[in-house]
Amino acid sequence: MSQNLVIVESPAKAKTIEKFLGPEFKVLASFGHVRALPSKQGSVDIDHDFEPKYAVLPESKKHIDAIKKEMKGIQSLMLATDPDREGEAISWHLLAALGLDGKKKLPFEIKRVVFHEITKDAILNAVRNPRGIALDLVDAQQARSVLDYLVGFTLSPFLWKKIRYGLSAGRVQSVALRLICEREKEIQAFNEQEYWTIGAKLDTKKGQSLTAGLVEAEGKKLAKFDIPDRDTAFRIFGQLGGKEFPQQPDDAGAPLVVKDPVKPVYRVEKITKSERKRQPSPPFTTSTLQQEAARKLGFSAKKTMSTAQKLYEGIDIGEGAVGLITYMRTDSVVLSNQALDEAKAVISSLYGKEYALEKPRFFKNKAKNAQEAHEAVRPTYISKTPIELKKFLSSDQFKLYDLIWKRTVACQMAEALLDQTSVDISAGEGFKFRTAGTVIRFPGFMKLYIEGVDDEVEEKEGLLPPLNEGDVLNLQQLLPERHFTQPPPRYTEATLVKTLEEYGIGRPSTYASIMNTLTERKYARLDKKRFFPEDVGMVVSDLLTNHFTQYVDYNFTANLEEELDMVSRGEKHWRPLLQEFWGPFINLLKLKEGELHKSDLTTEATDEVCPECGKPLVVKLGKFGKFYACTGYPECRYIRPLDKETGEVVEPVISEEVCDKCGSKMLIKDGRFGKYLACSAYPNCKNIQPLVKPKGTGITCVECGKGELIEKKSRFGKLFYSCNRYPECKFALWDLPVQQKCPKCGFPLLVKKVYKREGEFLKCPKEGCDYKSNA
Repeated sequence: MSQNLVIVESPAKAKTIEKFLGPEFKVLASFGHVRALPSKQGSVDIDHDFEPKYAVLPESKKHIDAIKKEMKGIQSLMLATDPDREGEAISWHLLAALGLDGKKKLPFEIKRVVFHEITKDAILNAVRNPRGIALDLVDAQQARSVLDYLVGFTLSPFLWKKIRYGLSAGRVQSVALRLICEREKEIQAFNEQEYWTIGAKLDTKKGQSLTAGLVEAEGKKLAKFDIPDRDTAFRIFGQLGGKEFPQQPDDAGAPLVVKDPVKPVYRVEKITKSERKRQPSPPFTTSTLQQEAARKLGFSAKKTMSTAQKLYEGIDIGEGAVGLITYMRTDSVVLSNQALDEAKAVISSLYGKEYALEKPRFFKNKAKNAQEAHEAVRPTYISKTPIELKKFLSSDQFKLYDLIWKRTVACQMAEALLDQTSVDISAGEGFKFRTAGTVIRFPGFMKLYIEGVDDEVEEKEGLLPPLNEGDVLNLQQLLPERHFTQPPPRYTEATLVKTLEEYGIGRPSTYASIMNTLTERKYARLDKKRFFPEDVGMVVSDLLTNHFTQYVDYNFTANLEEELDMVSRGEKHWRPLLQEFWGPFINLLKLKEGELHKSDLTTEATDEVCPECGKPLVVKLGKFGKFYACTGYPECRYIRPLDKETGEVVEPVISEEVCDKCGSKMLIKDGRFGKYLACSAYPNCKNIQPLVKPKGTGITCVECGKGELIEKKSRFGKLFYSCNRYPECKFALWDLPVQQKCPKCGFPLLVKKVYKREGEFLKCPKEGCDYKSNA
């Protein structure tokens, strides 16, 4: 039996680490958390100083038993869970679950070992330098866990009573939802404003072309809205020598023509040259890794973290499993001396000494509440290039490793040197155009990596032809263009993460689960990688923002995060922190219990009347969003849908189909699973049908002998084949039916199956029959 038992969180990590430690060590996995607050009322004893009542997770009992079994005869128990608050808490909970948290003298030592990368040197160094459990970190995690429990298990039932059963509220989740909803309100309230720009396409005497933009007109420097309409643009167009004013996409009628155009001289007035230096971005933190993976790879935060976890825990690269990146939950932008030396060697080798730095470049973290106890996210072996490792990695793993490797190496490469040229061109008295061009004199880090952008449009500056002050240019074409101001963009995962981090709300390691919760709870949806709040999300956010303002306030939430950080540093005790939060919170909740009524939150009065009974119509919040409903319910059941995007009434679309039950016209409606046909005679006739008629197979149903087997889709989009007489006949198959009798059992049909390894073959669908043949 091994003398030393090491406990880590995941089996993949256990396998990698055991290889480094040798036969005297046995490495087992806890499989994540082993204890938690049960999801029920009373899991925190508020009256006894917020004492948490932890319970061993049902799925963890077998892992605890396995660890207990291996503890017999050992000399030391080493707790090697992750090097953060969560990992520290897991080690602490492990001792409690194993019954090792008492004062009883044990026959073996208990050690806490910490490493930030899964390499042989890092593991052996951690084992040689153990420490005890950092109780301040445990207390910070306990405080966060209890806070989230108190908010969730008091505010969620309140939402059930006041809005709808099954809703949830979270301490950080609700703030993220507020960001999404407030952005949506900004978009809805936005009024676009028209403005114009005028460009000029010019040629030098040698026929080389350039384009410039008007920056001064009639002796006045132009601001964004100084050319507000087409009339103003047309007047300036004529003064610049324009003849036929080009039509815009939505113009009607003949193009405008200048009667007596002037012919100003276009002359190079001033050339300004300057040198710009561009610095690389710092190495990745958890947050910036999630943002950049979203921009450049299209990864969700959840996908980024799960892929990074595999790279951290270990990949077999031909010499056994080895961790390829450092710990991916970090706020730090610091690189170790070893990493800096490796980066310099790699840069000199691959790009030349002129791209390497004489002294390392260091970065400061700009994020609020940053904890810099660890290193940045970087490759464990910078010498292992992405191309070298590609054959050992999946597509997603390669893409993420390539991104991390390039960012790490680039941050230690020489700065880029850019020559920027700005040219002012006069066009008669009081008119001036400007153009700029940038030449990369030395690419430096840009040879390898340039950080992505979110919603901003980077200025694209190209090369300029040779020019001298005084040169006369030929006007080829004037380019007036109409623009409209745009509303602020909806949040992407990258921009939401960036905003949360800038406010200091939550921890980067939790952002993926927060965004996942918002979409799973149907508070928001991701459409074309943008967050759109659902109706229920807007109602919940309005309730919390209007009545629990302090608790979804950005600064309040960020300050609470800072207090949790103070607990982790030993500067504040966690139980008084909970008391400070809980007293005002529960008093406000009790006040709102009596003040607010469900109808106030889920029903909105309108000026409309019911077309069927004449009673007032209201807008109600239903399971699938808002809709118009008659106040005469249940006597009058008139309802009418609302457009999710605009909030306007959606008039029913009459189709060419006729109800096969009553002969009334069929309406095209939008339901939970898409568009469908519904009888216009509802509620007298409740017939509904698919909008697209299902594809028939021509095969008679073998169960009822009357219907036809038709192609359908399940709610998850999977094809299946069922009788068109459903629900009278419920016969269905998951595979394509083939009109061929089974030669073994005589069943009237076979099904075609397709597998990657076996290809296509026919099989009998009857239970108990194993007939199979080539298709």
